[in-house]
Amino acid sequence: MPHVHAFATRPGDAAVTGSGLVAEDLLQAYLDRLAATGRGNAVYERAARKFLRTWPDPEAWAQQPLADRLAAGSQTRPLITYLMVHQGLRPGFDYLLERKLSSIWREIQSSWLQPEIDRFLSASEDLGFSLRVRLATGSQVPVRLLIQTGRPITELTQSDLDAFAAACHERGRRTGTSHSHYLSAISTTQTVLYHLGVVDQLPRAGGPIPLAERLAEITPSIRDEMVAYLERKKATCQVKTVSTMATRLKHFGVFLTGIDPDLASVADLDRRHHIEPWLSSLPDSVSDKDGKPISNGDRNRRVIAVMTFLTDITEWGWDAAPGRKVLFRDDIPKLPQVLPRYLPIDADRRLQQALTTHPANELAALALRLQRACGLRIGELLDLELDCVHEIDGNGSWLKVPLGKMATERMVPLDDQTLELIDRVIQIRSHCQPLPHPRYRRRAQFLFTYLGRRLTQQGVRAELNHAADIAGLDHITSHQLRHTYATALVNAGVSLQALMALLGHVSAEMSLRYGRLFDTTIREEYERALDLAKQNTPPQNPAPGSPGGRIQIPLADITGGRPWQDTPLLKSRMAGGFCLRAPAQGACT
Repeated sequence: MPHVHAFATRPGDAAVTGSGLVAEDLLQAYLDRLAATGRGNAVYERAARKFLRTWPDPEAWAQQPLADRLAAGSQTRPLITYLMVHQGLRPGFDYLLERKLSSIWREIQSSWLQPEIDRFLSASEDLGFSLRVRLATGSQVPVRLLIQTGRPITELTQSDLDAFAAACHERGRRTGTSHSHYLSAISTTQTVLYHLGVVDQLPRAGGPIPLAERLAEITPSIRDEMVAYLERKKATCQVKTVSTMATRLKHFGVFLTGIDPDLASVADLDRRHHIEPWLSSLPDSVSDKDGKPISNGDRNRRVIAVMTFLTDITEWGWDAAPGRKVLFRDDIPKLPQVLPRYLPIDADRRLQQALTTHPANELAALALRLQRACGLRIGELLDLELDCVHEIDGNGSWLKVPLGKMATERMVPLDDQTLELIDRVIQIRSHCQPLPHPRYRRRAQFLFTYLGRRLTQQGVRAELNHAADIAGLDHITSHQLRHTYATALVNAGVSLQALMALLGHVSAEMSLRYGRLFDTTIREEYERALDLAKQNTPPQNPAPGSPGGRIQIPLADITGGRPWQDTPLLKSRMAGGFCLRAPAQGACT
């Protein structure tokens, strides 16, 4: 990989170039530095003299192959470090990645690098990074970037970060050693530089992977049809929705490729040879994540995704549409009508106690408590902006919930305890520059920011798992907190219309699920009806000697002294007396 090796002018340093200071001047400056820092001996001096005799212009050394540059011994490396830090030597990213630079914090003192690194460390502290992370990142990436580029931190560019990352990947391929710690430090560095206003984008956390690459295992012609469909859906669907569609269509496409590699188009699908075998395979399908059988819900969603795909391209008149319908409503696996999974009162109390007193990540714990207090979806929670609380004269405080799953905004009333919780969030959140909004082409100040980035769903789930372990509870999902919120509302007598507004439901059917759920409500109605029934039933005096005051049905001798086997078998008490039936007559109706 080509790189620039040169001497450069440094703020506060004398002008130094490849022909600037002669070897003797460099040697004397180096010896003076050793003396000023209480180091050095005759061995260091001899090694320095030998190096500078061989390379009177160190720029020529910097242009040598990596193996030759790394061949410098332990007595010579302090001189090279001095030249990099104080005299502008740029040895290349490949060399900098192989050197540990263990003494770098001592070496940068009183150099032009010190104020630059101090600025980086101060900004990373403001974002909430720990001292260990700040120092590790500072020595791994910013120091090396400044040495190699020869520019102050405010003049670094995205290209510099990309070049450093490329050098890390090249080192990994060359040596087989892991470079993940460097890539993590590059990501942290880019985050800090973003909030310093140096670069204009945050590091990307992986995706999105191009659709053609995600569907690479499918027959090319069918893959092209699916990719064209997904590209069209981007015009009307959220990015996450399209990504989910791609995953489900991929499973279908891979199955088709496996059973019929010669199938050239979706238009040639045959129900008997393609669709029915696929439907039969779904119960045995396993998850790509954990290798476990997929749930009935996942089977349902896979069939719906393929049916929607075929229906859409048919309605649009695409040539890829099958000539006749091959999937029908009866092919969709039926889902059990389960009740919303809310937390019982005791479990809810224990979970809230764990989130309050033993948080691993306080910001994530506060996010979960706010979700429970307001019944938010996880996406709505993390999309809250800093100005989400609205104070209305005479009507209290309200939380403005952003667009979520149902693409609707709503207002949720807040009590004093929840307001205090939000105040604590504002106090401990990462105070940073506005971040890109996932829905709009603008930047926003989000409420939940952590280490210069938005708090992630993974971070919230990790905190929820931690709290559940402390509370001694089984696996809990964040959406159960929303169900628990709705539980409390219904049991408190909230009307259906109010429940719909608070939960952001667009149909009464969604909210009615809670109407048949909660034990307290059902028991109250049951007990009210039971009390009314008892009031309408006249009391009866217990028969003398009957146990427990129970009423005994009077029995008469109906055998007449004959063997009971020859008498009617059934005796039923009726309004007008008793019904006696012979065995041949059967039971009384």
